Amino acid sequence: MKIALYFGSFNPIHLGHMIIANHIAEFIDYINYVWFIVSPQNPLKMKKNLLDYETRIKMVKIAINDFKKMSIIDIESGYYPSYTIHTLNRIEKKFPKIKFYILLGEDCYSSLRRWNSYKTILNKYNIIVYPRLGIHVVNPVFNSKKKVIFINAPIIEISSSFIRNSIRSKKDVRLLLPYKIWNYIKKHNIF
Repeated sequence: MKIALYFGSFNPIHLGHMIIANHIAEFIDYINYVWFIVSPQNPLKMKKNLLDYETRIKMVKIAINDFKKMSIIDIESGYYPSYTIHTLNRIEKKFPKIKFYILLGEDCYSSLRRWNSYKTILNKYNIIVYPRLGIHVVNPVFNSKKKVIFINAPIIEISSSFIRNSIRSKKDVRLLLPYKIWNYIKKHNIF
């Protein structure tokens, strides 16, 4: 079995995340499932506007509930900040017979050199890179072992920070979110 691991803050999860995950699960033939991994605290991002971990986990569960090829794995709870290499080690120990791919947008891939143990990640895992508007990264040093796979996928320019700011400004952005997430945010007065 081959699974794409979709790391992110998902603060909140939005249609851009869902479209990319669905595209990978349905149209990349060598991937069987996409597993969402909610990061408690990305070491490269500020915590200022970050919802608590449990709320973000709950929203991802709500958003992907009806999708058979999407799951969430809660494996980063209690790890602050969370480093991808440590999470990958825990996942491999728990699921030794599964082949894992890391799913990244070109923006995240372009900052890979800043990640803890990035050379180990590059040597050990295949990385699927989906396009982002205005970013085109092809680095032969990174791709020297043919483990980095650039794919064609929908280019979705929706950001969680834009959604958060818009909701705080009383803007109607419900078309950018799964309807169950919009309802959850409104019901619980999030943001």
